[in-house]
Amino acid sequence: MSTSTAASGRTPKKAAASGWIGSALEYYDFFVYASAASLVFPQLFFPKGNPTVAIMASLATFGVAYVARPLGAFVLGRWGDRHGRKNVLVLCMFLMGASTFLVGCLPSYETIGMWAPILLVILRLMQGFAVSGEQAGANAMILEHAPFGKRGYYCSFTLQGTQAGQIIAAAVFIPLTALLADDAFQGWGWRIPFWMSFVVVLVGYYIRRNVDETPAFREQQSQRAAAKAPISQVFRQHRANLVRVFLMTFVNAVAVTTTVFGMAYATQPGYGLELDKTMFLWIPVLGNITAVLVIPFVGRLSDRIGRRPVFVVGTLGAGVLMYAYLFFISARSPILALITAILMWGIVYQGYNAVFPAFWQELFPTRIRVTAVAIASQIGVAVTGFIPTINSLVAGPGSGINVPLAVGSVVLVSCVLAAIGAWTAPEPHRIPLESLGEPGATPVSREDYDRIRATA
Repeated sequence: MSTSTAASGRTPKKAAASGWIGSALEYYDFFVYASAASLVFPQLFFPKGNPTVAIMASLATFGVAYVARPLGAFVLGRWGDRHGRKNVLVLCMFLMGASTFLVGCLPSYETIGMWAPILLVILRLMQGFAVSGEQAGANAMILEHAPFGKRGYYCSFTLQGTQAGQIIAAAVFIPLTALLADDAFQGWGWRIPFWMSFVVVLVGYYIRRNVDETPAFREQQSQRAAAKAPISQVFRQHRANLVRVFLMTFVNAVAVTTTVFGMAYATQPGYGLELDKTMFLWIPVLGNITAVLVIPFVGRLSDRIGRRPVFVVGTLGAGVLMYAYLFFISARSPILALITAILMWGIVYQGYNAVFPAFWQELFPTRIRVTAVAIASQIGVAVTGFIPTINSLVAGPGSGINVPLAVGSVVLVSCVLAAIGAWTAPEPHRIPLESLGEPGATPVSREDYDRIRATA
């Protein structure tokens, strides 16, 4: 094997490893907020006296990050298509780390009054802006390094890293809630996971600065083919796929309902259940551990049978299982809720989670890929980020509404819309990289596909 061949073989693995580690670190920062918003922010950053309002306000601050994500998508997506995937990923890392660290430094409502929730919202908006370019940039980096016939497998490692970041984000709270008294945890213990983001930034920067820019992007630059106005090209030439990706993001209702609304429903006094907090912190940990194991197999399956069938089955299956998850919480059966969450979120949901990193990127050409995916996905995610708030409005504390039925229906409708978006999209897994997203691109023959897979 020549040196160039060996280097070429290592490049996809290096890109996948960088995507895995970078996404794990960045999404640790983003999701550590979710745990705190459910566990302590209602008591710390909002006026006392009305727990229902405090819960809704805290969940709304979780959602405001999703408002900033479309803006970040326009800015950071364009940056990634004009200046490179590597540059945008490093920028996202620094923005995320700084905003997360500062959340851990915020005084409480008792100390500075209304400035506490105001500053919390500003920093959460910074988090949302930063994370908007992360997955689009990381997935483009891996896709453009991956060999033909294995794009689904390699791109799935980005989401495996994202799940690992969620594991770490939830896991750091478990010893703190178990070992510290409530007063200590409310006073300073919750801040430790946010302060740890300083280390996250240093590690992430070291990893990402050593990753090469992708050959596809370098070729675009050498041919001066990079889009001068990628945003306008996206909306003029690729509106149908923008709408499809937008709809497909609605399946995120499963994740945010499980981790944010589900935890608040189970543990906050306003709902009257007050189940053990530690038990529900284990749900994202064990669910995501399962997901980390499942994701590469699902990504490889999508390389064999296509993106669309895997996506649709996973999406609809997870939507149906949400009814059971919420029912077991309402029945005060945390063990059964945990088992259902692992099945729903850790296994079935990965039909979406493992497939979309390659699927969405394959719908657009290189010159506008990061911009298109960032805009479509982040506008959709901005909508689903408020699903915990919508859930609390539909079935708030003391409303008398059947929570599992009402909230489960919100999630299932979201999943049906996502499945429609996926099924109406072209099937891109057998299209060569240089033809992806281009008008008139056709799948290669089965014989050529099998031959390239066998020699890749």
